[in-house]
Amino acid sequence: MMTKKTKILLIYTGGTIGMIKDYKTGALRAFDFGKLKKNIPELMQLDCEISSHSFETPIDSSNINTSHWVSISETIEDNYAQYDGFVVLHGSDTMSYSASALSYMLENLTKPVIFTGSQLPIGDLRTDAKENLITSVQIAALQAKGVSVIQEVGLYFEYKLYRGNRTTKFSAEHFQAFGSLNYPPLAESGVHLRVFKEYLLKPKKKKTLIVHKNLDNNVAILKLFPGFNEHLLRAVLETPDLKAVIIETYGSGNAPTDSWLTENLKKAIKKGIHIINVTQCSGGSVIMGQYETSEHLQKLQVINGKDITTEAAITKLMYLLGNGISNKLFKTVFETSLRGEMV
Repeated sequence: MMTKKTKILLIYTGGTIGMIKDYKTGALRAFDFGKLKKNIPELMQLDCEISSHSFETPIDSSNINTSHWVSISETIEDNYAQYDGFVVLHGSDTMSYSASALSYMLENLTKPVIFTGSQLPIGDLRTDAKENLITSVQIAALQAKGVSVIQEVGLYFEYKLYRGNRTTKFSAEHFQAFGSLNYPPLAESGVHLRVFKEYLLKPKKKKTLIVHKNLDNNVAILKLFPGFNEHLLRAVLETPDLKAVIIETYGSGNAPTDSWLTENLKKAIKKGIHIINVTQCSGGSVIMGQYETSEHLQKLQVINGKDITTEAAITKLMYLLGNGISNKLFKTVFETSLRGEMV
C-alpha cells in the first residue's frame, strides 16, 4: 500500500534566500522557484511534494508591514486544506516580527508554518540558504501517525528550529543570526534531526483554523536610556490615535523613579493608553516590585511583559487591539500566554 506523500507549500516573500548570483556579471537576480528542484536537486531526496507561491513583487524585509502579514496569512488560509505544511521564505531582518505576528494571526493552527531565510544568496558558493531551505522543508513534512509533528509557527536558521515568537535576530554577520534566550529550541539538525517534543505547543483539540486579519498599528516602542527626558516621553504619549506603548526598561523591568515619568504614565493610562513593561535585555524576565525602581510601575498597573521579546510584544499589541479587546480585560489578556510567547 502506497502512503500519501506530504505536501509542502513554499511561500516566497522576498529576501536574500530568493536571490541567485549571475556569475558573468556578479549581479544578484531573483531565483526562479518554478525550477526549484533543478537548482536544488537535494530536495528530490525528501519524501514530499513541494509547490511554490511567490509574491508578485519580492519584498525586502525592511519594507515588510502589516499588509504583507495579511497576504502571507491569506495564502496559508487559501491553501490550508491542500497542504500539510508551509515554509515561508523571508528576509532575516524582520523575520522575528513576521513569525511573531503570524503566530497570533493563525489561531488553532494544527500544521507547521516554518519561517526561514539566509545570510547569503542561494547561488553563493558559501551559502547557508540550501541547508536552511532543505531542513525547513524536512521539518514541515514531519508527521507521526498522519499528524504533523510541529503544529505552530517556527523559525529555522543555522541548524536550529525555534518557536517563532520567541526569537530575536542578534547578528548581521554570522550564519547563526537568531537566538531564543528565554525558550529552548524545538528541534536541532545535526547528523540526525532531533525534535524536542516536550517543548512543542500541544493543541488541546482539533479546531477550525481562524485567521485574524485586523491589526492595529497605533502602537509605539520607547527604549529607556540614561538621560531619557520628559520632552521625549510626552512627544510619544501625545501621538494622535496612540493606543499602546511598550517601554523597554532596564534589567528586570526597572525605570527611573522621577515624578515626571510616573505622572505622565499615570495620565496616559487614565486616557486609556496601554503601557507595557518589557526588558531591553536579550534574556530574562520583567519582575515588577523586585526593586524600588519598578515598584512605581507596579502601582500604576503597568502591564507586565514578563519574558516576552519586543518583537512578540509589539505584534501581540497589534493583534489584541485589532481584535477589539476591551480596556478592562486588556491587561489580563496581554499577561496571558496565547501562543507560547511568554511564561
